[in-house]
Amino acid sequence: MFDKIPKNQSSDVRPALFANQFYPGDSKILKQNILRYLEKAETVPVDGKLKALISPHAGYIYSGYTAAYSYKLLKNLDKDTEWKILLLGPSHQVSYSGAAVSEQTGWQTPLGMVKVKDIREEIGEKDDIVDIPEANMHEHSLEVQVPFLQSVLKKFVLYPLVLGSIRPDFLADDLLDFCREDDVIVLVSSDLSHYLRYEEAKKIDLATSEAICGLDIEKMTERGDACGRMGILTAMFIANKLGWKCKMLNYTNSGDTAGDKNRVVGYGAYAFYL
Repeated sequence: MFDKIPKNQSSDVRPALFANQFYPGDSKILKQNILRYLEKAETVPVDGKLKALISPHAGYIYSGYTAAYSYKLLKNLDKDTEWKILLLGPSHQVSYSGAAVSEQTGWQTPLGMVKVKDIREEIGEKDDIVDIPEANMHEHSLEVQVPFLQSVLKKFVLYPLVLGSIRPDFLADDLLDFCREDDVIVLVSSDLSHYLRYEEAKKIDLATSEAICGLDIEKMTERGDACGRMGILTAMFIANKLGWKCKMLNYTNSGDTAGDKNRVVGYGAYAFYL
């Protein structure tokens, strides 16, 4: 375990760039916070084999409670399996076309090191899966999911993709066979509506949630309000092709947690299952 990233960190390792910003950089405090969120979250049963999750990516004080609803389901997975976690998140800072892999073979967090692989090792070269080093090194949406994963899974390998401008149906086709595998879990990082008044946000987020849970791609494309919309749509395309179902596990917004109600961000936890 590491409370700080060593100055001589290898270039093969992505450091915890957003520790002490989106989540605590001290390993003990971080672990305590995550365990508290997990203990408070209810276990929402799914009637089938878990295949994918959507989890928010704001600062933990805002969205950690809702995120815990997704991660609580991972605690029920087989402890002896080394799970393959396909992590999809939006690019907030860098504009480009395609889905960017990580060049590093390890990601560091205050809770330790995580093994990382390039998804092209599994599915081969694809035109829309690209090398954009700046994408991962400036993006928080994937990093904030990793300490939760470390807290609920004994063994896993991370396959991160930061999504720029991309057609989600094309990306879904690229990933489809990989997602059929029994040891693969898709994890989509996304918040919902941004900076609306409390009641308006709840109304819009409800419509988005109905589209997601109904696997209604047309409605999600036209009306869905989420910063990780491309990742969500990718999961929905995969779900429709592989016969997955979806249900909402929890919804809150920042007005329920650590912000005022005049300008809120929405957070939803969802599970896809077969």
